[in-house]
Amino acid sequence: MALLAVENLTFTYPGAAAPALQNVSFSLEAGSFTVMAGATGSGKSTLLRLLKKELAPLGQLTGAITLNGTDPAAVPAAQVGYVAQQPEQQIVTDKVWHELAFGLENMGLPKKEIGRRVAEMAAYFGIEAWYDRPVSELSGGQKQLLNLASVMVMQPGLLLLDEPTAQLDPIAAADFMATVHKINREFGLTVLLAEHRLEEAVPLCDRLLVLENGALPVNAPPTQAAAALADRPELLCAMPSAVQLYHAVGGQGPCPLSVRQGRQFVTAHFGNAVRSLPAPPAVHSEKPALALQGVRLRYQRHLPDVLQGTDLTVYEGELFCLLGGNGSGKSTLLAAAAGLAQPYMGRIAVLGKPIKQYKNQSLYRNGVALLPQDVQTVFLRNTVAEELADVDLAAEELPFDLSPLYDRHPYDLSGGEQQLVALAKVLAARPKLLLLDEPTKGLDAYTKQRFIGVLRQLQGQGVTVVAVTHDVAFACACADRCGLLFRGQVVSVGVPAEFFAQNAFYTTAASRITRGYYDGAVTVEAAARLCLLNAPGKEPTA
Repeated sequence: MALLAVENLTFTYPGAAAPALQNVSFSLEAGSFTVMAGATGSGKSTLLRLLKKELAPLGQLTGAITLNGTDPAAVPAAQVGYVAQQPEQQIVTDKVWHELAFGLENMGLPKKEIGRRVAEMAAYFGIEAWYDRPVSELSGGQKQLLNLASVMVMQPGLLLLDEPTAQLDPIAAADFMATVHKINREFGLTVLLAEHRLEEAVPLCDRLLVLENGALPVNAPPTQAAAALADRPELLCAMPSAVQLYHAVGGQGPCPLSVRQGRQFVTAHFGNAVRSLPAPPAVHSEKPALALQGVRLRYQRHLPDVLQGTDLTVYEGELFCLLGGNGSGKSTLLAAAAGLAQPYMGRIAVLGKPIKQYKNQSLYRNGVALLPQDVQTVFLRNTVAEELADVDLAAEELPFDLSPLYDRHPYDLSGGEQQLVALAKVLAARPKLLLLDEPTKGLDAYTKQRFIGVLRQLQGQGVTVVAVTHDVAFACACADRCGLLFRGQVVSVGVPAEFFAQNAFYTTAASRITRGYYDGAVTVEAAARLCLLNAPGKEPTA
């Protein structure tokens, strides 16, 4: 018997014109690891919440869900664990050890049992070093690991994860995914993971589900599912780089899923007489749109500096992406650039003028606009239509068609849909300097491609864009230059082909697949071109 069975599930939100899920059927065997992919708004979060009775949204539901052959409403809450996209929204106590014990206390377990379970789980997850710390001092990766440990300590039978790596840097995201896989292997825990970042997830899973407009067109083992997407570019672009490269060069045989398999595929089928492609020179204006010189900033007198003598120059009309680990100071740098955090030392100039000279909110009048990391902070109304009522943008200026969302409450939207609505509100300020804090979290790969088109359009209108991001593929695809922030200092800056080729961890999967075999192939497109130039029987010319 399957641990979880979903049969002909259809769900419609109150007042919605179309169902969020339509006749969805699948099952999960005990101990399996299943990944669920799909576009922003395809129904992934809705489906996960319906599987956890405490989080199930209101609406009209038909079809059946059974857990161990039982109605989920009759299953104890602790049997279904859930880890959400935003770490802060799931943490409810002040200290790490309080958070670990909270669920067990609500289960009414004896004190000795709680102590034993908490100690064992803290040791397993490597939490002992920060066991007594306030949760407010943890990095994003530590908070998400704490959320996972706080769920696991209750010994669930089914673990649901809703884009848990969306706000993690690449290293923390890879570590988190490895931990989930370890739990799946060592505990035999059944895992259902909804995720947009599929590079690490797909090679680990037993089965891949792909939702599209609320339906489930793909339900197969990952190799079979990935191979079936050749004629579905809007879905193929979400797959791991090895899969995209395989299809881009008309690959034959088993479809590679991982970086290692992708490298084996390239070296087995293509030569490397042509090792690199000509790189266009980096060109930018000589007029700075944002300049930080020796900036030092701390949030309290007794705390260490977050920005430690930071220097950075971004030029007018440039699209600049800033990467770095959780807690490195990226969001603080944006807050300082937006005039929301005051450094105690150094200079900040915006659009050629010292930021201190902007008075009476003049900085924000056709000057600077910030899309914050937590986009829910910009929502004040009950519906999307009300949120956008004052947005003075023509239909062609909106980043996407948001009209299907007008009747929804902003908090009922998926993470990606919230990003798009918040972006529309920010663009209404018609800024000359647009600051974006993790703008692609919650967005599927196809929407990301369209989002890059929006940013390019803004560039064409003279807007300078500075984006803080953990999404290396996004930064590689769209940035004119990229920078790496470490412990409050910008330690390297370069054009994407140079920047990502030099990095070992803050780099792309395409770079890892081809490194040492080809030079500077940091995108799937570049890797595919080099493969085809080096195909058997091809004259080796660049």
